[in-house]
Amino acid sequence: MADIVFINEHTSSIADRLIGMVESVIHQEHGSVALVFLIGVIFGGIIQYTRVDKFEKIAGFAMLKDTIVPKMLFLAVGLTSIALYFMIEAGGAHYHVKPIILQGLIIGGILFGISMAILGKCPGTGPISIAEGRIDVLVGAIGGVLGGLVFTLYYDDFFKPLMGENLGKVTLPELFPGYEHLTVLIFGISVTLIAIFIPKLELFDEADLRKLPDETRPDKK
Repeated sequence: MADIVFINEHTSSIADRLIGMVESVIHQEHGSVALVFLIGVIFGGIIQYTRVDKFEKIAGFAMLKDTIVPKMLFLAVGLTSIALYFMIEAGGAHYHVKPIILQGLIIGGILFGISMAILGKCPGTGPISIAEGRIDVLVGAIGGVLGGLVFTLYYDDFFKPLMGENLGKVTLPELFPGYEHLTVLIFGISVTLIAIFIPKLELFDEADLRKLPDETRPDKK
C-alpha cells in the first residue's frame, strides 16, 4: 500500500505542522484519523462530565480532600492495562515503550508536581480548560511551549547530561518471565480494585455548590 502524503505548497508553518500531525497518525498506524478524533472527543466529554479539568479537583487531590482524580486514574490504568496487553498479544496494537532514565524522571516528576500544584491542571485537562476560556491555563500552556522550546534548543548541551544514564526499555511482564499474562491480570485487577475501594471525596467550589439542591450541599449539612 502506498504512503499517503499531503502536498500543499502555500501553507503557513502552523498549517504544515497540523498536516504533519495527521501524517504521523496515518504512517505510524495508530488507527484512522477519524477514530483518533472520535477518541479525543470522548476523552474530552468524560473530562468535562467528571469536572477533573477544574482547579478544585486537582488541588483537592493534592490536599487529600478530593479523590475523584485518583479513582478515575486508577480505574483507567487498571482496565486499559488488561485490554491493551491482550490487544497486543492478538496483534491489534503494539508497544511504544520509552526507556527508563531515572535521574531525568525524578527531576521531571518534581517539576511536573510543582507545576500541577501551582496551575491545578495537567497536560490532559489543560487544553479542555483553555477551550472553556480559562486564561490562567492559557498562560500556563504558553509557558509550557516556551519551556519545550528551551529544552529542544539546549537538549544536547545541558539537558541530556542532566538526565543521567539510560537504563533501557523495561516492562513489568518482562520481570516475571513465563508469567506475563498472569502479571498483567494481577496488576490490572489490583489497580482496578484500588479505584473501587478508594473512598469518594469531593471538593466543591461555589459554582459547583450552586448547582446542587440544598439538601445535598455538603456545606449546608
